[in-house]
Amino acid sequence: MAFKKYTLYPRVVDDLKKRSFIGIFFYLVVLYLVLFTGDYYDRHPEFSNWLAFSVCSICMFRFFHRLVAKWLEPRFVKSNNWVFFFSVPITALIWGVGFAVFMLQDGEANANLLMVMCTIGLSSGAAVAFIPDFRISFLFSTFMLVPAIAVMLFFSINLPLAVAIILMFMYLCFMAYRGNREYWNALENEYLLEKKSWALEKISRIDSLTELYNRRHFDDMYAFEWDRAARKKQSISIIIADIDHFKKVNDEYGHPAGDEYLKAVGHSFKQVFKRKIDIVARYGGEEFIVLMPGESEEIVFEIAQDIRLRFEKYRLEYNGHSLKATLSLGVASCIPNQGQKSQSLISKADKALYKSKIDGRNRVTVSA
Repeated sequence: MAFKKYTLYPRVVDDLKKRSFIGIFFYLVVLYLVLFTGDYYDRHPEFSNWLAFSVCSICMFRFFHRLVAKWLEPRFVKSNNWVFFFSVPITALIWGVGFAVFMLQDGEANANLLMVMCTIGLSSGAAVAFIPDFRISFLFSTFMLVPAIAVMLFFSINLPLAVAIILMFMYLCFMAYRGNREYWNALENEYLLEKKSWALEKISRIDSLTELYNRRHFDDMYAFEWDRAARKKQSISIIIADIDHFKKVNDEYGHPAGDEYLKAVGHSFKQVFKRKIDIVARYGGEEFIVLMPGESEEIVFEIAQDIRLRFEKYRLEYNGHSLKATLSLGVASCIPNQGQKSQSLISKADKALYKSKIDGRNRVTVSA
């Protein structure tokens, strides 16, 4: 499913790696119990050496790969994942071949019983650890149990035990499949809940009428950008715009007409301010505010003039009436100093806006 593969699978891979890491040490402990209990090693030194070397080698490889992968992760994510996905079945195959050889050895009833118990324990643990990816869980159980099953059936060795291992293999596959579905359902529900929470958070920061940001979001982003500009000694600019004679639009044509005009203003602001770092918000009523980090005062003034001229020519057709209003704007810029209050810049832009109003409206004033 595309949702699983592309949306959540990176998180699942990390979960698989964490779940399987502890198993590396269990192999070494179990291997010691199997080979060095009851003088088994003394009776089968060559096979014991091969099995010990193979298991220790793959465990050490997985251990050091886990450490190195964290260091290489930013550049070699796919390569590291492929190494992990191949190393897990190889571990199971090495142990599975060793398990099959144990079943072929005569006169080792105690060792065989201990090997069966340890193998079933490792298989059960792996079935739980690899639940996030059913394919790995299935391959692991197959490589660990099927070689011994095949040997026992082919040579007619302890057939009741072979049947019991077959049933155990089927049970582990069933539990892995069922657990995998439950895991993904829980993960998907968690993801959808987080996505819904994020959407609600986003909605709470958007003005529903103009679809610009609201004052809450602006205040949060302004505080962040102010601190950053102060640290980096960079310029930060504010534009405050107010619709001239907006009350007249509401009084003559009704509030629905005023709402349509506010929507038009919001749309025009979106067309002018296209940088992702610019924050455009409805500041309250018919007043709008723009935060522009890193721009010179001259460029900010030109942009403010651009949006003023757009509205000077703009007409809103509403119920057979042609509505016209203009914008007055105030501009202020500074390079913040440590300890300087952020509200000071907004106050300067607000005073510049007020001067635009008293000087006749439909103009841009830059704070001295």
